Amino acid sequence: QVQLVESGGGLVQAGGSLTISCEASGTIFSLNIMGWYRQAPGKQRELVATIRSDGTTYYVDSVKGRFTISRNNAKNTVFLQMGSLKPDDTAVYYCGAYRPGLGRTDWGQGTQVTVSS
Repeated sequence: QVQLVESGGGLVQAGGSLTISCEASGTIFSLNIMGWYRQAPGKQRELVATIRSDGTTYYVDSVKGRFTISRNNAKNTVFLQMGSLKPDDTAVYYCGAYRPGLGRTDWGQGTQVTVSS
């Protein structure tokens, strides 16, 4: 059974930085495309960034230049470094693990990030 456990969320002032992490178990981590998603109150969950096992990354336009996704395949962990945070970044951030061969995505429980103005 795949388990994804996020940590590192919290309250930060606008302009500040925060790093969240997600540790995976129950899966061959290197086979997964890992991603960070977020869901703000009253809005749909949206993709923030993804990273393949070879380090290829993708970012949604709204976070380019501010957020950095990285992964440590030896530790089954994916990170999201967030900088120049804005109140609009306030959301529950979810870790997602996509297995292309299975066409399946597993989710973590989410971690709250709140950016105060």
